[in-house]
Amino acid sequence: MPKDYKSGFVAVIGRPNVGKSTLINSLIGQKIAIMSDKPQTTRNRIMCVLTKPDAQLVFLDTPGIHKPIDKLGEYMVKAAEGTLQEVDAIIFVVDANEKFGPGEHYILERLKSTKKPVVLAINKVDLLEDKEALLPIITNYNGKYDFAATVPISALEENNLEGLLDEVKKYLPKGPQYYPEDMVTDQPERLIIAEMVREKVLHLTRDEVPHSIAVDVDEMKIRDNGDNYVRVTIYVERDSQKGIIIGKKGAMLKEIGAQARQDVQMLLGGKVFLDLWVKVKKDWRNRENILKGFGFE
Repeated sequence: MPKDYKSGFVAVIGRPNVGKSTLINSLIGQKIAIMSDKPQTTRNRIMCVLTKPDAQLVFLDTPGIHKPIDKLGEYMVKAAEGTLQEVDAIIFVVDANEKFGPGEHYILERLKSTKKPVVLAINKVDLLEDKEALLPIITNYNGKYDFAATVPISALEENNLEGLLDEVKKYLPKGPQYYPEDMVTDQPERLIIAEMVREKVLHLTRDEVPHSIAVDVDEMKIRDNGDNYVRVTIYVERDSQKGIIIGKKGAMLKEIGAQARQDVQMLLGGKVFLDLWVKVKKDWRNRENILKGFGFE
């Protein structure tokens, strides 16, 4: 390991739906954080590890900072804001195609109290119709906050991610590798599998069942033939939502299972039998005992 090796913790923050999870997955090189065009997709603070020859960066993919409307929302915002005090550097991700608004202002006000170096990542620049529009965006943001650096990127196209890493590494302390070289996340397999199933529900049900679902892995075992058996329960808040997820003659649930199985098989490296169930837990997002049961402290 080089004498000047660096290691540190980096928070990835931003409004919901600006591409934080896509950025994390692209940096790590595999799918850890789930992706959706729905706001507030990330619910937990997910730790991902990127080990380079000159540095180890530990990314914390935080829930999007937003004004909470229920107890689950309150938990998510606390998790995101708490992260800002614990890291060595912060990546603030914004969407180049969205105007600066109250959401960005809300986050910048919270950044002012951290005294941590903040690198501004202007994401989705590949979608800008007029490339000359980028300079006014950079000027606008830099007029509102003293960023350590500003880096235009495309997380989806993996454009200029090395440039972003180079800027972040400048602000990490010298130190050893905290985690093994082949480790990419601290999340247990059960949680990642649950998130993979939840991603498919978000994608396939669109606006019908937005954030009323929770997913729990009840059982994982290897069968005698070597296949993986995984039993998963999808929880909803109302009977009508249960009907939507199951679908006509079970068609929707079957499609959710088929799409999720592909991701789970990639994760586990073998054949998977995914056994999906749907249950109703009324108003679970506002019931603290249920939130704790789902791991939301």
